[in-house]
Amino acid sequence: PSPPAAVVGAGLGGSAVAYFLQQHFGPQVQLDVFEAAGVGGRLATVTVNKQQYESRGASIHALSLHMQDFVKILGLKHRREVAGKSAIFSGEHFVLEETDWYLLNLFRLWWHYGISFLRLQMWVEEVMEKFMRIYKYQAHGYAFSSLEELLRSLGGDAFVNMTQRSVAESLLEVGVTQRFVDDVIAAVLRSSYGQSVLVPAFAGAMSLVGAQGSTWAVEGGNKLVCLGLLKLTKANVIPARVTGVSLHSSEGRALYQVHYEGSEGQGSAFYDMVVVTTPLHPSRSNFTFENFEPPIADFPGAFQPSVTSVVHGYLNSSYFGFPDPKLFPFASILTTDTPDLFFNAMDNICPVNISAAFRRKQPQEAAVWRVLSQQPLDKQQLKTLFRSYYSVQVTEWQTYPRYDAAKSLPPIVLHENLFYLSGVEWVASSMEMIAVAAKNVALLAYNRWHQDLEKIDQKDLMHKVKTEL
Repeated sequence: PSPPAAVVGAGLGGSAVAYFLQQHFGPQVQLDVFEAAGVGGRLATVTVNKQQYESRGASIHALSLHMQDFVKILGLKHRREVAGKSAIFSGEHFVLEETDWYLLNLFRLWWHYGISFLRLQMWVEEVMEKFMRIYKYQAHGYAFSSLEELLRSLGGDAFVNMTQRSVAESLLEVGVTQRFVDDVIAAVLRSSYGQSVLVPAFAGAMSLVGAQGSTWAVEGGNKLVCLGLLKLTKANVIPARVTGVSLHSSEGRALYQVHYEGSEGQGSAFYDMVVVTTPLHPSRSNFTFENFEPPIADFPGAFQPSVTSVVHGYLNSSYFGFPDPKLFPFASILTTDTPDLFFNAMDNICPVNISAAFRRKQPQEAAVWRVLSQQPLDKQQLKTLFRSYYSVQVTEWQTYPRYDAAKSLPPIVLHENLFYLSGVEWVASSMEMIAVAAKNVALLAYNRWHQDLEKIDQKDLMHKVKTEL
C-alpha cells in the first residue's frame, strides 16, 4: 500500500513534489497539501487596469526540462515573446547597450570586454553540460540523500566547491576580467538575486544561464503550473498554516503528526511521510519539531529582502540621459553595483495574456514597469524614475537566500521519511532548480520506502546509466 503523505506548501516545490510522488507511488497515494497563502507561492501576479502581470519568477530557461514537461502535460502554452532591448546603467551612463542587431551586440561585447565574454560563455556551458546529467539520472530512478551528493554526482568536488566560493573568484580564475565582472556579471546578479558578485559560483552560473538568451514564460501566468499540477494529482489542498511536526511511532515505523491552524482553528493529522517545501529558517518560519531524537537542528542563514514595485506610469527617460522620451530604446534596464543606485533592475513588462495584436508601449506612453529594489522606493525615488504615475503596487518578499551568509548546505533528509525541499535554494534558486529538487525528493522517498538502496547516492552514475541503456 502507498503511504499517506503530507506536503507543506503549494508553491512550485510543493505542487511539483506532489505530482512526482504520485508518479512514483501510483495514483492511489493519499496526498494532503497544506497552503496558507494561496497556490503558487512566489509565482504571483498583480492586476493593473484589469490585466495581470507577473510580480516575480518571470522567466524560465529553454533548458528547463521539468518545467517544459509540466507545460506539455498540463496543455499550457508558451507566452508569445515580445522583443525588447536591454542595457546596463551605472547611475550616470549606460555601460552596455543592446541593439537590434545580434552581431553588433557581440561585436560591442567583444570590443568592450575582449575575450572575457567568450570565457564566460565557455564556463557557463561547461557547468550546464554537467548539470544536465541530472535528467538522465532521474529518468533512471536515481536519487540523492544530500545536496552535496547530488552536486558531486554531476560535477565532482568542483561542483561542491562552487557553493563555497564566489562567482567573481571563479570567473577571474578562468580569465574573465575584473571590468567585465563589475559591469556585466554584477548587473545580472543584481537583477536575478538582488545580490553582488560574492554569491557562490554555482548560484551565479545558474542565473547567468538565464541571461544568455532563450527564456520563456507560461501564457496566463507561471502560477498556472502549480494550479495545474495539484489539479492533475487530485491532491487534497488544505488552506492552513503548518505550525510543526511531532514524531510518534507505530509498529516500529515512524509516524508524523502534522499540526496546523486554519480559519476553522487548529487541527492535526497523521502521516507516514512529510515533505516540507517552505523555508525552515528561524527568520522565515516559526516551525517546531517535537519528540525528535536527536533534535532537528536550527537552520543557519538569512534571507535577502527584495521589493517588487509594479508601477503604471510615464518613464522619466531624462534620468537615463534621454531628454526626448520617444528616443528611449530600452525595455529593460540592469544596474551595476554603484552605492547610490537605489534599484537593482527595472523592465517594461507585458501582461501574462498576450494577444496577437499586442504591442509593447512606446517609451513616451504610460506603461507598466516592474522595479526591483532592496528597500521600498520612497516618493523621491519614484519621481526620479517616473515623470508621473497612476499606480504603484508593492510586494515585499524575503525571496532569496543571503548567499554570503551560509557556509554549509541544508539537509534533505530530516528524519526517516521527513524531507526538506527548499534547502536546494542555497545551491541556486530558480524554478527549474526547485523542480529538479522536487523530483529528487520524490525518488528519494520512494527508494527509501521500498528499501531500494541501490538507487540512492550511487557513485560513478555516468557509467551506470550508460550500461543500463
